[in-house]
Amino acid sequence: MKYKKSLYPIVKKEILRKNIFSIEILCPDIASIAKAGQFVHILPDNMTLRRPISICDIDKENGIITIVFEVKQEGTQRIANKNKGETLDVLGPLGHGFTLLPDAKKVVLIGGGIGNPPMLPLAKYYSNKATVISGFRNAECVILQNEFKNTGAESILCTDDGTAGRKTLVTEPLKELLANGNIDAVYACGPIPMLKFVAAIADEADVYCEVSLEERMGCGIGACLVCACKLKKEGKDVMGHVCKNGPVFSSKEVQW
Repeated sequence: MKYKKSLYPIVKKEILRKNIFSIEILCPDIASIAKAGQFVHILPDNMTLRRPISICDIDKENGIITIVFEVKQEGTQRIANKNKGETLDVLGPLGHGFTLLPDAKKVVLIGGGIGNPPMLPLAKYYSNKATVISGFRNAECVILQNEFKNTGAESILCTDDGTAGRKTLVTEPLKELLANGNIDAVYACGPIPMLKFVAAIADEADVYCEVSLEERMGCGIGACLVCACKLKKEGKDVMGHVCKNGPVFSSKEVQW
């Protein structure tokens, strides 16, 4: 696994929604090797454990990566407290990213809540070959819709309460798209129950599917065993690590 570790400057910070932040980090050595679906491990000030955050955007030309994350506890709050000009202790890029299919004619990208940011690099790669299905609790939680549309991808917005887009789960538009056929792959990131249903729907349609899992992590490089997960390999039950073997897996590998 090839990764870098250093203090990198923040070049831009935005508040996207309440408790949801976007931070651009100038780190040319990380940006040059980062891939869609990978993550970085950030050490909050005066804390021992790093926090894993998915890479939302990769600007290789300018050496910048973007992270979009939700403040949940003290660690992510300390990262959110950082401002432009200050530095972040970043380890990355880490993990196994999404499989890119250059010959694909149509793909579906599904994000649930804060699982939407990792879909943006995929939307940029596939452009008008992609349909992005974004799911949120309500209109107040919606993020990145303009960014998705600017990639050229078709965008379908869903909310649980119908205050923005369609009042439905992300699985319903997925079923509709798969029923029309000609889908080469499905990619998803979000809550485990959502991923489980997406995987089952794709499997029933016999369409290749990859999912990005989230787990608590200690080291981020597969040494501490904190993020162990149950997988299926060659018909056998095995244990893997979300940080090293994932966070992206074939949906058929995951023991739901």
